[in-house]
Amino acid sequence: MKDLTLVIMAAGMGSRFGGLKQIEPVGPNDEFIIDYSIYDAKKAGFNKVVFIIKKENYEIFKETIGKRVEDKIDVSYVFQELDCLSDGYTVPEGRVKPWGTAHAILCCKDTVKGCFAVINSDDFYGQESYKVLADFLNNKASDNHFAMVGYKVANTLTENGSVKRGICEEENNYLTKITESKVEKINNEIICTPLDGRPSFKVPYYETVSMNMFGFTSSIFDYLEKDFPKFLDENISNLTSEYLIPDVIFDMIKKELIKMEVLKTDAKWYGVTYKEDKEEVVNAINEMVRTKKYNKNLWG
Repeated sequence: MKDLTLVIMAAGMGSRFGGLKQIEPVGPNDEFIIDYSIYDAKKAGFNKVVFIIKKENYEIFKETIGKRVEDKIDVSYVFQELDCLSDGYTVPEGRVKPWGTAHAILCCKDTVKGCFAVINSDDFYGQESYKVLADFLNNKASDNHFAMVGYKVANTLTENGSVKRGICEEENNYLTKITESKVEKINNEIICTPLDGRPSFKVPYYETVSMNMFGFTSSIFDYLEKDFPKFLDENISNLTSEYLIPDVIFDMIKKELIKMEVLKTDAKWYGVTYKEDKEEVVNAINEMVRTKKYNKNLWG
């Protein structure tokens, strides 16, 4: 078994509902979604976790979340700051928005070694997803062979509004393209509206989507270090531009630098995109506790 690291993108955590103090527990003993993510990952064979956070949130994050798990798994912190830029670049005046998910990964280059998974901090991915990703990282991953966990779009929706999802195109279980889209169920049809302004389109319930759950090796850092300056050259004056993982992956696939295997799962996603979603998440976790998927007191 290899050392496997779980990288959790948490720099934006809590921003939706007003800060870390407002992150609401969803488990019977006040567990957060992030607690279940770490538990599931450890059970699947991950032995390290790296939290990507804002430096200003370090104390409250450690107090609220970090200390709950640091006696269960090896914990490190990486800061995603606006001034974490390639040599020769400075933060443009008025820039407030973080540089994006691919920049978050780049910030880990001195901390993360070997094989690692990337997830969002506020998404409940399901135990099966960590198992298939750990299996891939242990047995198949290489410097030009990465993976993503692919969900059925119908398993990633909320009844309370639209969500952002990466609609995947694939060939023989390998990704060819991701189209970032706003997705919503309207009159029993699933409608996708690409964020780049292209027309909306319908997809079947089983269409594969990305939920930002990826498996990489540390070779990705070499590419990001070379590529990020190019992004800055083209976009630094756009104060809302973002350097995003799906864009980087698509670019690497086009250049035939990597293959991105799509690991299919029937797992159901849960998350609190809207405040009204919380009840469904709580009910789902209570049911998983009842059926012994989780202990009532998560770590036992």
